[in-house]
Amino acid sequence: MAGQILSFRIAKPLAKKLDRLSQQTGRDTSVLAEEAVAEYVLRENARIEAIDAAVAAADKGDFISNEAMTNWLLSWGSDNELDPPPADIFKTPR
Repeated sequence: MAGQILSFRIAKPLAKKLDRLSQQTGRDTSVLAEEAVAEYVLRENARIEAIDAAVAAADKGDFISNEAMTNWLLSWGSDNELDPPPADIFKTPR
């Protein structure tokens, strides 16, 4: 399948690593580079979606206090590990 041609520069040390990987795997450098770009784009899109979801949750105004979160985290690995804390700070009173 023909795709869009993309041209960019990479540092020589990275180019050497890519060439070595190509030789070791018997795969073309352009295929390896395309796979790397695809993985990066998927990862970054997922990161942006997670940030957007967090911002939407924050806009609702329900938060967990630092004290509650700290107590929960400090309980990890102990005999009395706590459940995740519920929101205890609200934008609008409940």
